[in-house]
Order: sequence, then structure tokens, then C-alpha cells
Amino acid sequence: MVSPGTDSNDRPAGSALSEINITPFVDVVLVLLVIFLITAPMMLRGIDVKVPKTEAKNVGPEERLMLTVTKEKAIYLDNQPITLARLEGVLAGLRQRNAKAAVFLRADEGVAYGVVVKVMDAVKKAGIERLGMVTEPIPPPVKRQ
Repeated sequence: MVSPGTDSNDRPAGSALSEINITPFVDVVLVLLVIFLITAPMMLRGIDVKVPKTEAKNVGPEERLMLTVTKEKAIYLDNQPITLARLEGVLAGLRQRNAKAAVFLRADEGVAYGVVVKVMDAVKKAGIERLGMVTEPIPPPVKRQ
């Protein structure tokens, strides 16, 4: 016989269930996962630069300092904006720490030649002799049969 105030499971009437419903939690986690999967590639974007194409092969991957000049004539040193006036001093400091320092210059093909020459001049004035130009290889022609 069941006494008043308890149900058939020996639990007082009106007490809360101790089990947690995790279905809403799983729904929220799945929505957050989808949002993360969609936005993650957008966070990894670099600086958009359209480099000229050449037939020469690019240098293999190695540790290097990347200097970028955008179409708007903005200068970036490893994705950090920098002015032309400050560039020489920063590179001179790099040269003092590493005598074999190398700089690779990526310039948009729409940038005026004079701007690129000024950046190259700042690199040379800083004492860095190893200056490479980054280009995009021209795809080989398709052979027709």
C-alpha cells in the first residue's frame, strides 16, 4: 500500500526529477559546431595580393620573413602593418640578430614600380643582402592530342 505523499517509486510527491535532459544541450553544441566550421576558414585569411606570374620555380618552403606591398601601397612585415620610414630600422635590427637574414618581397602586380623599388631600397639600406621576389608560377600549357 502506498502512503499519502509518496508515489509508487518511494519518492515524495512533488519532488523534482534528478535526471538532466541533455537534448537541448546537444542541440546548442551542434549549432555552435556548425557556426565554427563555417567561420574558421574566414579567420585564417591573409593579405590579398595578386602577384605576377613567372616561369621560374618558387623557392621551397623555409623559415622566412615576408614583406608584402598591397595594391593600396600598404606595407606589411609578416602580416603586421609597417611604414616605409620604420621598415629600415626594424630590418636593421633583424640583420644584427641574424647575419644571414633573408626577406621575401610579395608585391601586387598593380603596384607602381617606384613603390616596389623604394621598399627594396629600404631592405638593402638595412644591410640585408638576401632579398627574394615572390611570384606565382604560370601553369604549363595543356597538350592537345
